[in-house]
Amino acid sequence: MTRILSLGSLACVLLLSGQTPDTTIPVSYQAVMIPMRDGVRLETVILSPRNPKGPLPFLIDRTPYGVPSKESTDKGVPATSRARFENYYVVTQNIRGRFKSEGQFVMGRPPHSPDDPKGVDETTDAWDTVDWLIKNIPNNNGRAGMAGTSYDGWTAVMAALDPHPALKAVIEQASPADQFLGDDFHHNGAFRLSYGFEYSALLETTATENHHFNFDRADTYDWYLALGPLSNADERYFHGKLPTWEDFMHHPNYDPYWKRLAFAPYLNAVKVPILHVAGWWDQEDFYGPQKIYEMLEPHDTDHRNYFVAGPWNHGQMNGNGRRLGAIDFGSDTSQYYRDKIFQPWFDYWLRGQGELHMAEATTFETGTNEWRQYDAWPPKQGIQKRLLYFGEGRRLSFDAPVAATGFDEYVSDPANPVPYRPRPVPPTYPGPEWKVWLVQDQRFVDRRPDVLSWQTDPLAEDLRVAGDIAAELFASTSGTDGDWVVKLIDVYPEDAPEDSQTKTRMGGFQLIVADEIFRARFRTSFERPEPVPANEVLRYAIDLHTIDHAFLKGHRVMVQVQSTWFPVYDRNPQTFVPNIFEARAADYGKATQRIHRAAKTPSAIVLPVRTP
Repeated sequence: MTRILSLGSLACVLLLSGQTPDTTIPVSYQAVMIPMRDGVRLETVILSPRNPKGPLPFLIDRTPYGVPSKESTDKGVPATSRARFENYYVVTQNIRGRFKSEGQFVMGRPPHSPDDPKGVDETTDAWDTVDWLIKNIPNNNGRAGMAGTSYDGWTAVMAALDPHPALKAVIEQASPADQFLGDDFHHNGAFRLSYGFEYSALLETTATENHHFNFDRADTYDWYLALGPLSNADERYFHGKLPTWEDFMHHPNYDPYWKRLAFAPYLNAVKVPILHVAGWWDQEDFYGPQKIYEMLEPHDTDHRNYFVAGPWNHGQMNGNGRRLGAIDFGSDTSQYYRDKIFQPWFDYWLRGQGELHMAEATTFETGTNEWRQYDAWPPKQGIQKRLLYFGEGRRLSFDAPVAATGFDEYVSDPANPVPYRPRPVPPTYPGPEWKVWLVQDQRFVDRRPDVLSWQTDPLAEDLRVAGDIAAELFASTSGTDGDWVVKLIDVYPEDAPEDSQTKTRMGGFQLIVADEIFRARFRTSFERPEPVPANEVLRYAIDLHTIDHAFLKGHRVMVQVQSTWFPVYDRNPQTFVPNIFEARAADYGKATQRIHRAAKTPSAIVLPVRTP
């Protein structure tokens, strides 16, 4: 949930978009310390037009990453952001304990107990901030909106839990929803090692700057492998000084700690119009916006809960969305979102301007590179569920297997894990490689002996998929624990033209369009892990989440399965231990993994196929 910047996201969206505007518009800069109900004051910057036209609403971003400096805005802001900076007070605020904001920083601070009338959290701080702005900034129209990306998106959702009466609309972009089941720090209980390690160091080493951990090897794959068991991280480097890492170690299961941090207990009403925005290749918080929308939807009696997804990585909706890595989408999809969705949303709710012409869900169909609108998400109309089966000879087919037996196998070795991107693997931040790893060509692992691949013949016609993807995996392991990684891949034709900008050869390119990892110990309960019966065939239902993608004529559909994805995920010892954070080197060992594909054990991918 990172946005490693020194400026608030609303105040610098277009400054960071890669554009070089010819002209700028002047803004006034005001820095204030806004008092909260417990006396703590929060560092806040207000950017306003030099010559405001009538009372203006507030557009607020609450962040742990820093506020704009006066020097960064002295020459004005790009004229391309005119609609925002001429018609809004643009407010950026550092949350508690970050930079000049007072109080203690708590990463992902959960809502305070209802039994504590003096309790404070991000919801009360947002309420107090809006209240102060309405009462103390002249020439405002009594309305406020809140928006943000990643951590800032999370604070926007927190504000919507108990909104101030003046808070009229919210947009959360890439907000996490559950840090154990699907967002930054875990997926289905599998720990996101390199991300969790480096992010904890980033935010909790010092309160006044973003700290990047100093690796002594160019390839962090080697560094994390040399680190050994997770227990070594605290013993060698953190020494009990990073609260979040301590929480990782002491809460290896889905216990009350993680449940209190998740949104599930709190999303029981749509109290303010809210728009959820996801990126199909978000490497950090793809799960969050989809899950928050899903949890609110049963309570949306007044039709104020909406979903948008584009072909973006984490936060790319704030930059240039023409391409991601070697994948060209034919137009700047991020600019389309900002012009056609983001700005009209706030103009309607905060300024009373225009009409709200929005579908329940607006998503970008990759492959055809076209925006689609649906009356529900996932779509219900015109969708046919079809199973794509794993078959003999590493082939995928819509024909169910008939053989009594059949499987493919590999040996998973924690001492030689599958890298999650081509080596060398640089640090997560501040390098650019982290942002594009989900669109990197998967041929770099396709022929490894510990990665299995199945694929279709070239498609005779387009195969359009819209909605939730799932893997039904029948698998066995010789160990007593293990991980299953499933990737759904679009394989380009061999004669696909070279990408003109990156000069990438696209012939045979393997593009991930859906993926997920599942830790086998949690197959029956995330709260109470259990050993896996060795060599017993078990069914794993793995949610690969939603997509809107067209596998075009001539392309192939591929599925890859593996058991390590390193170092973005920690290595499973493959021997059951109560707490992997306390595992020792002797606990790690090889395991033989089998994927079964017989009539009674038909491993398959469930596809929501969109019919004409």
